[in-house]
Amino acid sequence: MGAAPPPAPTLRRMPTPVANALVFLTSAAVLVLELLAARLLIPYVGNTLETYTAIIGTILAGIALGTWLGGRAADRRDPAGLLAPLLLGGGALALVTIPLTDALAGSLRGAGPLTTTTLTVLTFLAPAAVLSAVTPAVVKLQLAHLDHTGRVVGRLSALSTAGAIVGSFLTGFVLVAVAPTRASIRGVGVLLIAGGIVVELLLRRRRPQRRAGEGLGLPSMMVAVLALAGSFAAASPCQVESAYFCASVREDPARAGGRVLVLDTLRHGYVDLDDPTHLEFTYVAWYGDVITAIAPDGRALEALHIGGGAFSVPRYLRAAHAGSRSVVLELDPAVVRLAEEELGLVLGDDLSVVTGD
Repeated sequence: MGAAPPPAPTLRRMPTPVANALVFLTSAAVLVLELLAARLLIPYVGNTLETYTAIIGTILAGIALGTWLGGRAADRRDPAGLLAPLLLGGGALALVTIPLTDALAGSLRGAGPLTTTTLTVLTFLAPAAVLSAVTPAVVKLQLAHLDHTGRVVGRLSALSTAGAIVGSFLTGFVLVAVAPTRASIRGVGVLLIAGGIVVELLLRRRRPQRRAGEGLGLPSMMVAVLALAGSFAAASPCQVESAYFCASVREDPARAGGRVLVLDTLRHGYVDLDDPTHLEFTYVAWYGDVITAIAPDGRALEALHIGGGAFSVPRYLRAAHAGSRSVVLELDPAVVRLAEEELGLVLGDDLSVVTGD
């Protein structure tokens, strides 16, 4: 009888802790980018259900596309050689979302669902797909024996979902409140690029013999550096970015002292720095009419204002009804600071603000 054929070569398994961390963190990064996509796009296309629908659909499409193509690529070549380029590429594409959004969305204010979806696809589909390709590559590396397929796939699928959950909670409850959107996206991109470098060094030790073109080279590193530089070159439409709004103050060319408070895409409030009794918006002028009807003699009033915005009515009361006392309930402390710096708001015993939800 002839000698038994040698066993088929198997891929060297990636250390399980490294595999777990890669799947968890890349899935978390995808969901972080999904939530930050809304913050990046809303100042251009508005805070609407259409915007969130476009983002959720695009990210899900990216996850599906990346998982499918990543699995195909892992079957055709050594998946260990895919991981570092996928991490670096995902990080670079995350960074590119910033200048790409500014370049494409500058003329799309008030866009409809088709344009909003197109913009989202062009900016966020690619990073979601590239990062989602990491999981099938890691699965292939972890499958040392077919008898363990269910266990390995189940573990990594659970970790992928857990990473997505943590990424969602971390972004929604913490990240948007403590850091500007663009800084957060840059942080995600840089961490992914750094992760790609670490994985490259780790796997290089375990795979000293590599095929030409595998791993990270100078061109890919240069692309990452250019992506990072491009993210800083883009100009934010926000004068102040808070946990709630992208806020800015614009001059009114029709009135020398006129200032408009813009929150996201909406003209939210108006004041005249030279004439606090000027009420520009029609509905605010109606408030003035009601106040005049209640106190035609200009006597002092006590008022509770639900929302401060540009503080048009509190400033009007102070000027037109001397001695009035206003208490303003304002959701966003950043709006109050912007009003103090740009809209002539002066707080005092007669005008106080309580901030918070």
